[in-house]
Amino acid sequence: MCVTFTILLNDCPSENTKSEGQLSKSKSHSRVGLKSSTKQKTSIFSALASEKSLSDCKKEQQWKPPMYSSITPVCFTSPLIEKPIGKESMPQTPPFSAMFDSSGYNRNLYQSAEDSCGGLYYHDNNLLSGSLEALIQHLVPNVDYYPDRTYIFTFLLSSRLFMHPYELMAKVCHLCIEHQRLSDPNSDKNQIRKIAPKILQLLTEWTETFPYDFRDERMMRNLKDLAHRIASGEETYRKNVQQMIQCLIRKLAALTQYEEVLAKISSTSTDRLTVLKTKPQSIQRDIITVCSDPYTLAQQLTHIELERLNYIGPEEFVQAFVQKDPLDNDKSCYSERKKTRNLEAYVEWFNRLSYLVATEICMPVKKKHRARMIEYFIDVARECFNIGNFNSLMAIISGMNMSPVSRLKKTWAKVKTAKFDILEHQMDPSSNFYNYRTALRGAAQRSLTAHSSREKIVIPFFSLLIKDIYFLNEGCANRLPNGHVNFEKFWELAKQVSEFMTWKQVECPFERDRKILQYLLTVPVFSEDALYLASYESEGPENHIEKDRWKSLRSSLLGRV
Repeated sequence: MCVTFTILLNDCPSENTKSEGQLSKSKSHSRVGLKSSTKQKTSIFSALASEKSLSDCKKEQQWKPPMYSSITPVCFTSPLIEKPIGKESMPQTPPFSAMFDSSGYNRNLYQSAEDSCGGLYYHDNNLLSGSLEALIQHLVPNVDYYPDRTYIFTFLLSSRLFMHPYELMAKVCHLCIEHQRLSDPNSDKNQIRKIAPKILQLLTEWTETFPYDFRDERMMRNLKDLAHRIASGEETYRKNVQQMIQCLIRKLAALTQYEEVLAKISSTSTDRLTVLKTKPQSIQRDIITVCSDPYTLAQQLTHIELERLNYIGPEEFVQAFVQKDPLDNDKSCYSERKKTRNLEAYVEWFNRLSYLVATEICMPVKKKHRARMIEYFIDVARECFNIGNFNSLMAIISGMNMSPVSRLKKTWAKVKTAKFDILEHQMDPSSNFYNYRTALRGAAQRSLTAHSSREKIVIPFFSLLIKDIYFLNEGCANRLPNGHVNFEKFWELAKQVSEFMTWKQVECPFERDRKILQYLLTVPVFSEDALYLASYESEGPENHIEKDRWKSLRSSLLGRV
């Protein structure tokens, strides 16, 4: 089934209302989010809580933190070029940050005619479009040519919108074997020695950047077959092939282990209210007793963020958005398109953190303890901002802006909110998140010139990243009217994703604390209904609607009248 997204462009304020004088003024924010599915199951970018309808939202006066529901496509604009390499030179593999320069492409490469050349169309040195077959041929190296790494990444990323990776691999193998006569025992050994390293380099690029493609047995079969042909008779190539395949297997094994851990965490998760009712003494701790230092907690949140980011494959941004190829006889180009579990796990983490924050604030019986918890999370959020962990920052703000928390007027009256106001200002959605985007650019620039791992950390607000990708995709067609692949679009897609790739490869510099991590990942949290009940129990209902809801929740959740 195709995964689709719908982005809300309208201003969609929240049901949250804080009293005057407690959180400065009530603000009106534009909402960025995705419509919730009518079903209650969690899908990619699905909210753990239900959302209000757009018409209901328009009646309110304050922003509601973004929640997610499903995904949609991506689009981008600016071209790319390839450069030929000499017979003796081998391609270099620069880091992702060096792949795409600030202008979008290198204008100093060789000139090409403004016309169709072998099925590829150039303008001012930039590859604008081409037939799918011509683009595949352009991917395959020969004795005198090796594609630029930007082309390899862009085409491997976008090609899955038109064909299965295993189909592309089969075509690449065929071109390598037949065109370079690798299967001919009488072929020129010197020529094979010249082309073999380039083919091996292409396979290495593929396995290092898109390792998850090779979970498909057909992909692995073709890879081993082509690698075997390259390595036959050459000890150096044999060692390189063995090293490449071993590295790939290690990556896939690590992914499997990660997925098993996620499945275990998911299977043991329970609702906090259920635990409290069955074993009231089993949850004595709160987050402050586990980690009294908000700076340490921010660092442990960064550990979780970077680990989950690291397992998101670049292809997931495209596979989540796959639609049918119009030239494929109305057949979808991906029968198994929902290969996006790492994206799902990351969004589920954002939602969990938001609910954990709200749970910790609503749990304490005493008002002063709730106020202390709010101030604690404000300090955690501020440190997340300083680190460059914008996703945890927004998840915390999201949890604190949930209605069960924001309605606690007496609690908020005891909170010094100046620091919180500053954080909300930094993440203000107005002017398309101008303040946040400015801060993100600053963090990205700091990362490029960083001398330490800490300075390299950039963890974007993931919902906004997906929103940007969605709008870029919606604005451009995959195919041009003449049937050519719109390569300008996919160049920009690759540019966006390559920046993400740079950020996700940063190693967390902070020391891990297993006790804190275990708490953050596994402690039970309240459901939305349980949050409202805890909120009403802390500070009673203020009107008939709240009283009716309180009675209903006490009856359904506690079995009391």
